[in-house]
Amino acid sequence: MNITFRWYGRGNDTVTLEQVKQIPGTKGIVWALHQKPVGEVWEREEIKSEVEYIESFGFHVDVVESVNVHEAIKLGNSERDQYIENYKETIRNLSEFGVKVICYNFMPIFDWTRTEMFHPLEDGFTALFFEKSKVENLDPQELVKTVSEASELTLPGWEPEKMARISELFEAYKEVDEAKLWDNLAYFLNEILPVAESVGIKMAIHPDDPPYSIFGLPRIITGEASYEKLIEISDSPANGFTMCTGSMGANPENDMVQVARKYASRSPFSHIRNVKVYENGDFVETSHFTSDGSIDIKGVVQELNKQNYDGYVRPDHGRHIWGEVCRPGYGLYDRALGIMYLNGLWDAFEMKKGDIE
Repeated sequence: MNITFRWYGRGNDTVTLEQVKQIPGTKGIVWALHQKPVGEVWEREEIKSEVEYIESFGFHVDVVESVNVHEAIKLGNSERDQYIENYKETIRNLSEFGVKVICYNFMPIFDWTRTEMFHPLEDGFTALFFEKSKVENLDPQELVKTVSEASELTLPGWEPEKMARISELFEAYKEVDEAKLWDNLAYFLNEILPVAESVGIKMAIHPDDPPYSIFGLPRIITGEASYEKLIEISDSPANGFTMCTGSMGANPENDMVQVARKYASRSPFSHIRNVKVYENGDFVETSHFTSDGSIDIKGVVQELNKQNYDGYVRPDHGRHIWGEVCRPGYGLYDRALGIMYLNGLWDAFEMKKGDIE
């Protein structure tokens, strides 16, 4: 298990690499060129600058999250081929600097979706919160306003240039159902996977968050059946998954221990986090501690340990605790606690294996 920490870059994060370096067992930084407009080629010189800075702190740069997919590709319109060529060039350029995994998603318009960025809870902390009935009756423009006002820092998947086109994009997606979105994903994968495979990079698709349709938009990476369909599209070793326990686990029908058991070998990158899912479909981010949420985090880590999982793992969304002012879900303190919990579980399971042997 290769522990990593997501970081948003110089001048774009409340967390510094000096601080991350103090979290025991953290080997790598999950990074991206977050200020880069979606669809543009990531040039070698700008990659080199970021890589050298991260490596100067002793971290590896093996995982990029995310090289976002332009809406033209998801829509399958006449502009997609140029954006796919740009994506291929970015893959080639990243490979020259040691990148081994690229995380991406194929969610239409909205990336991760929450209705409150700083929902107060009984212990005095705040956390990301999703109110299902509110989304079912909410104007998408109101959601954009909620997210935009939450932080002056960039929020992945909520790029201002895309948010300014919300009405236009919703109109375009009226022609795209789940079947069409699958076709467009297959077209994209069949184009990029040979390039990724040739340079030794694994593409790791992130599940939809939440893993079901919102605002009438199609969502297709939602559970085990989605993974099987992805494998049917291409069995290339470059065609992998980002196993995110909190995203996929927001639907109680998804047993994340079972998902880990079946698909860890195809998941070079894992986000391990917990959520508390309520009977009405609402959910809230919790600590990583198993008993605080609805996801069997302990069981997931145990399954990964049984398989001697050597993929990259990062704690995902954290609570906002101890008065920390930070990007929603991405403070230092709770994610550091998450790393220590994951490391503690792993060490315990390693000791148990030694006792058995």
